Amino acid sequence: MIHIERFQVNMISENCYVVSDETKECVIIDCGAYYEEERQAIVDYIRQNELTSKHLLATHGHVDHNFGNDTIYHEFQLRPEYNNRDEELMKDLKGQAKMLFNLDINNEYPAAANYLDDGDSVKFGNHEFRVITTPGHSAGGVCYYCKEENILFSGDTLFRGSIGRTDFIGGNQFLIIQSLRQLGQLPDETRIFPGHGQQTTMGNELATNPYMDR
Repeated sequence: MIHIERFQVNMISENCYVVSDETKECVIIDCGAYYEEERQAIVDYIRQNELTSKHLLATHGHVDHNFGNDTIYHEFQLRPEYNNRDEELMKDLKGQAKMLFNLDINNEYPAAANYLDDGDSVKFGNHEFRVITTPGHSAGGVCYYCKEENILFSGDTLFRGSIGRTDFIGGNQFLIIQSLRQLGQLPDETRIFPGHGQQTTMGNELATNPYMDR
């Protein structure tokens, strides 16, 4: 049985998830923790629950989803895994911080541990995620789907009632619509955990989200 712990972090309330199961292995998805207390809360949760961190996963390369990657590397020796089409974004997290938030940060961010592509499998404990490439919000956007538990971590591709912006570098309105159509093939009961905002289900989004088209 999977347990999902959500941390709302940084100045724009990004969702970082720590996902674990009965083996006490876990993955960390989109560690956007910026403030020291947010970083410490994630580390404390993992240590206090005696979890073994296996993967640091990014849904895409925007800095608000990756502010805390250096902390995860220093504490658990994990480097991020993501789609290589977002490599330039991930190499310029400091530049993004300056451009988007007028922040001067001196953190040294780790290089990629692994590049993920469509259909790849990420295993931890008794579970695995299938990687679904979903370009549009960024060129290298991906979602992580666990068929056994029927859950999807959608990053900024799909929100409750909305979708991610496409006016950033690498964004593409046509591609995100194609990505949404692909996600719309998942079962209606699929629980969706987005990069911002509250969780939802695929059935709810197909019924109410104006951008969704099965």
